[in-house]
Amino acid sequence: MIEVKDLHKTIGKVDALNGLSFSAQNGTITGLLGPNGAGKTTCLRTMFNLLKADKGQVLIDGIDSAKDPVNAKKQLGLFPDPFGLYERLTPRQYIEFFAELNGLSSKDAKQATIDVIASLKLEDISDRPCKGFSQGQRMKTALAGAIVHKPQNIILDEPSRGLDVMSTRTLRATLTALKEQGHCVLFSSHVMQEVAAVCDQVVVMAKGKVVAIGSPQQLCQQTGESSLEEAFIKLIGSDEGIAA
Repeated sequence: MIEVKDLHKTIGKVDALNGLSFSAQNGTITGLLGPNGAGKTTCLRTMFNLLKADKGQVLIDGIDSAKDPVNAKKQLGLFPDPFGLYERLTPRQYIEFFAELNGLSSKDAKQATIDVIASLKLEDISDRPCKGFSQGQRMKTALAGAIVHKPQNIILDEPSRGLDVMSTRTLRATLTALKEQGHCVLFSSHVMQEVAAVCDQVVVMAKGKVVAIGSPQQLCQQTGESSLEEAFIKLIGSDEGIAA
């Protein structure tokens, strides 16, 4: 479970986060939705203690990420940009590296890598260098590195960016499986269809604050709109577009 409580963060002269509060529960997929500058990425970076909040706190399974970042990070899996893979490494080497980075012993890291390779059906490419991989193969390798240590909470920043239709379907199926296993899944996205298809809860953000929280259906009912896109536009009070 992830709890965000009254987060404030000023970057330069911009209030990137301005009293942001919400929670993401275990066994659910929560989506962060907002226009450019809403504070989504700043929020996610604060969770990983990559940025220090000016005020407020983030609790990861009850652990304050600012006061105890090491133990908080053990409960987190971060899905990185899949285009940033170490291309000379094989998926097996890449995944083992992240397993050990997250505290697993060499022996446990090897077994955990075998397990996640099987889970994501990476056996056919597991011992090939990542250079030349398709977008879908990169996505699965990066995701495997994020979940190999079996964190309770998985965070993804625009996970479907650059993916084709089949890779996006694979990603959605994987996130749904993680939810069904009781994990807390939190991701930001600018793709309305993706949010509407997989999210149990949507946190609509604007100017560093929460504008509305609810399921896609609830947000549509709240605004009297038939689509999440139209509901989103009404909630943020803008028709400037649906950018991330």
